[in-house]
Amino acid sequence: MSGLLVIGGLGVDVRVRVPALPLPLADSLHVDPVDLRIGNTGAGVALAAHALGLRVTVVDVIGDDPPGDVIRAALARTDATTVLRTDDRGTRRSVNLVDPAGRRMSLYDSRPWQGPPPFTADELAALVARATHVHVSIMDWTRDLLPTLRAALPEGVGVSTDLHDWDGRNPYHRPFAEVADLVFVSGVRLGAVAAETATALTPRTVVVTHGADGAALYRPGHPPVRVPAATPPAPVVDSNGAGDAFATGFLAGRLRGDAPETAARYAAEVAAAACAHDGMEYPPGLLPQP
Repeated sequence: MSGLLVIGGLGVDVRVRVPALPLPLADSLHVDPVDLRIGNTGAGVALAAHALGLRVTVVDVIGDDPPGDVIRAALARTDATTVLRTDDRGTRRSVNLVDPAGRRMSLYDSRPWQGPPPFTADELAALVARATHVHVSIMDWTRDLLPTLRAALPEGVGVSTDLHDWDGRNPYHRPFAEVADLVFVSGVRLGAVAAETATALTPRTVVVTHGADGAALYRPGHPPVRVPAATPPAPVVDSNGAGDAFATGFLAGRLRGDAPETAARYAAEVAAAACAHDGMEYPPGLLPQP
């Protein structure tokens, strides 16, 4: 077995510290040095998993370009196994605006995939067959391979996905939710329909995250469980990747046998610890396992 398999979601973040969000209207603003660093959701999960001591394999496409070099260098500083293809359109990237409180706004350039999937069904099936858990990012190139992924799963191996800011209606996200056993989704756009949407995804376990307001855990046959946010161990520096760290903490807890409620509380602590670090290249032992 190869441990946690993360499919898709590598990119770079152009991180800009700004005086406030939303930005004041001005011709120009002086800011701190603008950084180019590894980012996006798959990287957030993979790097948090490495910091928590999980064995991780990352599968994706990135460009043969300077942003792609940033990703390769960051992953080379970990013990993660990488299975990468080259995309002529270049590496996905985001401009992340971060205010003094660590809150962020992301402008995402997805570099949409065109043509047949970069990995054959047989290649993906071979990787899935060696995993102990599979986490699928909602990348466009993965959608056509989802049935292959599900069919290749060994008995007892679960699938998770993060639907991010899904509104509960966009049909793009639905196949990812349907292939998964465990679904993470932000409550920002769901708002008042969060509970209804989570319940509709039964029999899956669903975690709706609410940032500094914690999270809610929904399981079939159980009442919803409110999970309070944890207190960061140091001042908040950057909330980029906090949701990915939460998902990773939950997976780490479940993989070691924790009950869902225990795993969710641990996930909140991991997310809080991630906010106290500048960027996603977390130090080993980001948060010791209990």
